[in-house]
Amino acid sequence: MSRVDRLLLNDPGQCVDEMLQSISMQNPGQRLLKGHRVVIREDVENFRKKGLVSLVCGGGSGHEPFAAGFVGEGMLTAAVAGSIFASPPPNDILAAIKAVASPAGVLLIVANYTGDRLNFGIALERALALKLKVKMVVVGEDCALESQDKTAGKRGLVGIVAVMKIAGALSEMGKSLDYVVQVATRAASAMGTIGVSLGGCSVPGSGSSFVLDPTEMELGLGVHGEAGIKRLKILSADDTIVAMINHMTNPQNASHIRLQEGDQISLIFNNLGGLSVLEMHVLARKAILFLKEKLLTVVRVYFGHLMTSLDMSGFNLNILKLDEEILICLDASTNAPNWPTLCKSQVTGYDINSISLYLAAKEDADFDSEQKEQVDAACDPTINAVLKAITNACQALIANEVQLNELDTLAGDGDCGSTIKRGATDILDKCETWKALSIDKILLNIASSAEETMGGASGGLYSLFFTAAAGLAKDLNMATICDCLQAGVNAVSKYGGAEPGDRTMLDALTAAHSSLQNQIKKKSSPKEVAKVVSKACCDAAESTANMKARAGRASYVASNLLAKPDAGAVAVSIWIEAFAKTLAV
Repeated sequence: MSRVDRLLLNDPGQCVDEMLQSISMQNPGQRLLKGHRVVIREDVENFRKKGLVSLVCGGGSGHEPFAAGFVGEGMLTAAVAGSIFASPPPNDILAAIKAVASPAGVLLIVANYTGDRLNFGIALERALALKLKVKMVVVGEDCALESQDKTAGKRGLVGIVAVMKIAGALSEMGKSLDYVVQVATRAASAMGTIGVSLGGCSVPGSGSSFVLDPTEMELGLGVHGEAGIKRLKILSADDTIVAMINHMTNPQNASHIRLQEGDQISLIFNNLGGLSVLEMHVLARKAILFLKEKLLTVVRVYFGHLMTSLDMSGFNLNILKLDEEILICLDASTNAPNWPTLCKSQVTGYDINSISLYLAAKEDADFDSEQKEQVDAACDPTINAVLKAITNACQALIANEVQLNELDTLAGDGDCGSTIKRGATDILDKCETWKALSIDKILLNIASSAEETMGGASGGLYSLFFTAAAGLAKDLNMATICDCLQAGVNAVSKYGGAEPGDRTMLDALTAAHSSLQNQIKKKSSPKEVAKVVSKACCDAAESTANMKARAGRASYVASNLLAKPDAGAVAVSIWIEAFAKTLAV
């Protein structure tokens, strides 16, 4: 959503130039053309001498990484930037043309917006007057238009990036200017794009581009936030994709893309700036599945920030009908910093249709061919005691969910209690089925529950703790429990990176282990052990309120804000106390 007056900029009037300088600083293969807002290939002189077609594209700033992020071998030779959401002036475009002009000619790739067509057209005419060889391809693939009335035509959206990639590959192959124009035009006419947004964007110095009701979404908007075809109540991710694709392919819409069963297509999922990557992946999943249901073959999927609208919470979906030549061009190599790189299979290459989505998980039997040891719980009081202690510990953690969440709010994201409750609830649901297992197998099951249901760092740390403890849990006595605690502490410290005194769960665990060691030496009774160990653990958890956080999320929080005990340490004290009291009975 819009962040009016809350932008991390210095001066709205200087932000474009500072942004271009930063791009060049980060990419050694790119340079700025002095006196102009032009990003150009560092090796432009060698490129010109090769006699290859040069490519120039550009537009208003605020759409980054478009267009500068696609300057490099196999894509653009130069990119021209205008002010925020404003077409670059003809003078800068002409400077770019002159800087990259080669005997093979220059191709201008232009998004179909009136300002861009005019200014790039003016620069082209001036270049022709200088006897330079220049041509222009205009890309307009917006599928939102419903009316048959005369308009400015389809708007240019993220599909222009695919056209850049195709033209850049053809240039590197040594194709002529006329041939590059022909194929680029064919690609531009074989694609469609539509966008959705949940709100406007934050225009530096101006405010929000538009405002939507919190319950609404805009379908078919332009890349600057121009009005779409309709406003809808916010839909689920799946329903959003269905609405978009149905509109794109509806023959009654003047701008629809014509698709037939069996067509091979590529997809671009373009984040307009403000959606989370998680949301984008959920949306992409449905699009791939829905198009396959329509008997289309999704051959390539490109994903990420390609042509944004500052921080707009929305995205574009582009569909491109492929032929063999266009696919070869898309797969061709490029070092342009922002073209999406796909993870290539060693078996199928880039083919996503001849692979299984999942690999089979390894079972315990794959590592241990021995029959799993089972015991008869009906006559084994040890197992019953362990399961009762586990049950009481889980119930205590669930009862303290709110307290743990409140403690975690200061140092984390306020979900420690809820996270631990998920694990404890899962263990309670399953522990009745563990009566026939040995102690070590029970602890391994606890580790699996923590890992699968808690998630995040907490789930991982508890999984490590109980997995390590299981390796020494052959019976139930104080010495064994002490060894198990030590093994768990070592594992958590080794992989979690924390040490005692860092204000984490380790402080409570270490105190419990040290106290138990002392009580064993003193040969104290079980009740005394339970009492002393529980108190030591609780005291250690409380003492974390006065510690400086050196690990975990709390280490990023100012010390003066950490006035209460660490939630993870308190959670340990809760289940240690419940466990100890149960076994001491």
